[in-house]
Amino acid sequence: MTHPILALQSTLVPALNADAALMALLGAGDVFDAPPRDRHPPYVVIARHDVLARDGDLAPGHEHRLLLHAWAAAPSRKAVLAIAERVVAVALAAGLDSAERRVTHRRHQRTDTAIDPATGFARAAVTLVMFSEPAS
Repeated sequence: MTHPILALQSTLVPALNADAALMALLGAGDVFDAPPRDRHPPYVVIARHDVLARDGDLAPGHEHRLLLHAWAAAPSRKAVLAIAERVVAVALAAGLDSAERRVTHRRHQRTDTAIDPATGFARAAVTLVMFSEPAS
């Protein structure tokens, strides 16, 4: 059986990469599992993905806490918030169920923004909470 983190990311990342509106905001950007080396923004990175066992109703389930970083190519909160808002919209609406797991709850917890002093790029940190359980 696939680990719950990998099962969720195997549906979330393709959903984000397939979203035309998000890809238009990212230009040649992409969604990555780790910060890309030698590549300038815009892009989105899954910075953290933590999972907690949450068993209930006699079925094993998991609470997922995801932290996604959206990076804009300029010191523009407006630009990075447009990317972050699209990430949230896709994550909350996309079909994230897989053959092994189904997502039963999704929630946008918070969005924080900053202008990185070292690079001058704008960053938004998006926190999402999701619950998953076995599909069968």
